[in-house]
Amino acid sequence: MNQGLYQLGVRIRQELSDLDYTLQRATEGLEKAKKYNDDCLGRSLDRLYNCKHNELMFELVANAIKMHQLEINTIHNDSTKVNFKGSYEDQAPETVQLGHGHNKNFRPDCLQLVYGLNITDDGHVPLSFALFDGNQTDDKTHIPNWEQLRRMLSKTDFIYVADCKLCSEDNLDHIHFNGGYFVTVVPKNRSLLKPFSKQLDVGEVKWQPAYSAADNRHPSRQHDFYTFEAGPTPKGYRLIWIRSTAKAEQDQKNRERRLANAETELADLAGKLNRYKLQTWKHIETAIAGAVKNVKELIDVEIVEHTMPYRKKISLGRPRPNSIYEDRTKITCSLKWQRNQAAIECHALADGTFPLITNTAKKCAEVLSIYKQQPRLEKRYSTTKSVLEIAPVFLEKSSRIEAITFLYFVALMVISLMERAIRKQMAEESIESLGILPQKMKTATPTWNNLRYLFRNVHLSQIFIKEHLAKQTLKGLHEIHIEVLRLLGVPASKYLKLSDESIT
Repeated sequence: MNQGLYQLGVRIRQELSDLDYTLQRATEGLEKAKKYNDDCLGRSLDRLYNCKHNELMFELVANAIKMHQLEINTIHNDSTKVNFKGSYEDQAPETVQLGHGHNKNFRPDCLQLVYGLNITDDGHVPLSFALFDGNQTDDKTHIPNWEQLRRMLSKTDFIYVADCKLCSEDNLDHIHFNGGYFVTVVPKNRSLLKPFSKQLDVGEVKWQPAYSAADNRHPSRQHDFYTFEAGPTPKGYRLIWIRSTAKAEQDQKNRERRLANAETELADLAGKLNRYKLQTWKHIETAIAGAVKNVKELIDVEIVEHTMPYRKKISLGRPRPNSIYEDRTKITCSLKWQRNQAAIECHALADGTFPLITNTAKKCAEVLSIYKQQPRLEKRYSTTKSVLEIAPVFLEKSSRIEAITFLYFVALMVISLMERAIRKQMAEESIESLGILPQKMKTATPTWNNLRYLFRNVHLSQIFIKEHLAKQTLKGLHEIHIEVLRLLGVPASKYLKLSDESIT
């Protein structure tokens, strides 16, 4: 009896001791957790901003280029807008200024920053970023951005690729006269493109085959690309016209859709004529112009007048045999329209075409191939906004915003290097695809999001007895995980040793 009570007392004291240790660990954890809050984050971002994060970015990029042997002969640039809610008053003058500008998300009430990003053609790895004031137009960002790349890479003979905002006389001349190269698309409203339309009409354009590429969604389908080099521009730059069969199909569908929409609007307008605000010739012409604004040269519209005589009583009183009548004419309008087939056929000659301008000496097909990598930047922006969730940002100082944007840039660089490493190794070993998607579906281009999903069920279990680690086990690591780690260049032994060790 006494022995049993003694053992019970020992057990209770042991459990109380374990409970006290657990409470102590929990208290220590809460104390540590209190150190990580929004104020701590803010102070850390202040320190990061004050430590010259731009110089840190240059050093980071230099190490990445050297360690991963990145090719930096071609750099792609693009910019996007990041929205912010709040007043953000009393912004420090030395920091980037949040402001109102042309908002692509149709939120003119939000403040914004212009976020510019540069990536390599090799693996689409971010090389640098730059923030500009929210009201800064995109065409004014290229010269300071090119100068930043020039200082960081210590050279000027790289090819700078950007969208049509680069195509201004100041931007192109600055790059050219400083020993740089560029490739960009020319906006459609430029006068230097007019001779091409005349050449198309008279059949002087001789398209040269460039290359073929498989459709991303339908690999069995092939899209062909053709090139035609027009005469040099007044500045001496090369003007290269591109024709894509995929874009030609899309242009034809878009034209047919616009024509159908215009005909529908004209039919709706015809039923409203001669009433309310559509009784005068001027108002009818205005309504017609609005209906056919996108295809005004491709559809002919005629306003047809109809006259109908009638007699109107002008004498007072009820109608009588001696009442006085006056002959009048009532004018009504109707619409007639038809497609201008000659104009449509002439317009179709330019289907699938777009112009590139460059000062490089590369072949036309090579220039096209370089520019076709530009959409990869949109993937990086998509990763930043969706996977990394750069917005919304809840910080009160623009200096902290600059600092946290730098952290997002570093994260995006790590993601891009991981994707480049695994795809490069797959190409070297002739591995066509990996079954890492949901339901073990395969992909030929693994992304960081795919890798994160694959490793979602890999977790580490630890059992502690007082201050000692009793057992540590890694669960969920299978052959596919080890294969991915090998392709990434990460030693699987670092994972496997954890499941074999037992520390007492």
